[in-house]
Amino acid sequence: MSDAEQRALIGLSLLAAFADGTNSDAERDRIRQLLEGFKNPGLNALELYREVLMRRVTIAQLASQLTSPEARMLAYEMALGVCEADGRRNETEAAFLTQLQRELGIGDAVVAPLDRQSDEITSGGVPPVIGSASRGVGASVASTQAGVGSAANPEIESMILNNSILAGALEMLPGSLATMAIIPLQMRLVYRIGQQYGHELDRGHIGEFLAAAGIGMTSQVLEGYATKLMKGLLGTLAGGLGRGLAGAFTGSAMAFGTTWALGQLAHRYYAGGRSLNGLQLQQGFQSLLGQAQSLQQQYLPQIQQKSRGLNLLEVARLAGRS
Repeated sequence: MSDAEQRALIGLSLLAAFADGTNSDAERDRIRQLLEGFKNPGLNALELYREVLMRRVTIAQLASQLTSPEARMLAYEMALGVCEADGRRNETEAAFLTQLQRELGIGDAVVAPLDRQSDEITSGGVPPVIGSASRGVGASVASTQAGVGSAANPEIESMILNNSILAGALEMLPGSLATMAIIPLQMRLVYRIGQQYGHELDRGHIGEFLAAAGIGMTSQVLEGYATKLMKGLLGTLAGGLGRGLAGAFTGSAMAFGTTWALGQLAHRYYAGGRSLNGLQLQQGFQSLLGQAQSLQQQYLPQIQQKSRGLNLLEVARLAGRS
């Protein structure tokens, strides 16, 4: 891929991230920090980010830079994954994807199976928003300290570890659909932990919990795609996109770490009667993320073994049942 093609792929993913206009300032800052990690001078990802925010680039302009059928299909897959990072795509995102499909020259018969696979993955076995009874994450005054651990529960600990290993293994797969499966897997993990403590959660509550902990779903998917591009797993890259993302886990380690930290945080939160406030959730997540770094190295052989036994046909099933 040329620098122009790499730029087009990232630019279209950014347009997808901002398609519905609902991204918070924190989410935009996280995406900006992500793009600051790119070192390829021919790409200038941060300048591209500014151009997208200022609406100085269009879908048509970026799509025209992709000349091969493989690159065009990859662009649609990545945009689809970003649009569905926080659940099923809304009307604005659907309109964006329709325009992108048209500009890329991809027929309905080609994208229909991909859309179905995406819908299966993003459903993730978690109920949709069903009301407001379970909402209000992090709103209460805390009666416990952020560092207080939850009561030992071997079943939940095993669930968290197994899902973390699976997330790390999924990120090792080359396809973009594998990255798309990590968010619903994490949401399913929070859902099951909440169930263990008598909380019937829906997608809205779980999304709020992730946001309160400082986990941007859109930026997490973008980071997964960016890492794969940098490592050349989605194609042969001329010149590369840089050596890494500053101050962040990358690739499989990032997927393992965020899943493990999220699971542990959910365990503390629901076992403690949902008494942690937003600041404590964020501080707790960052502390747990630090612990996950060394833990990932310990379980790297299991992650690699799990990855060798996976294929993309299993992704939707694993996201919903793990």
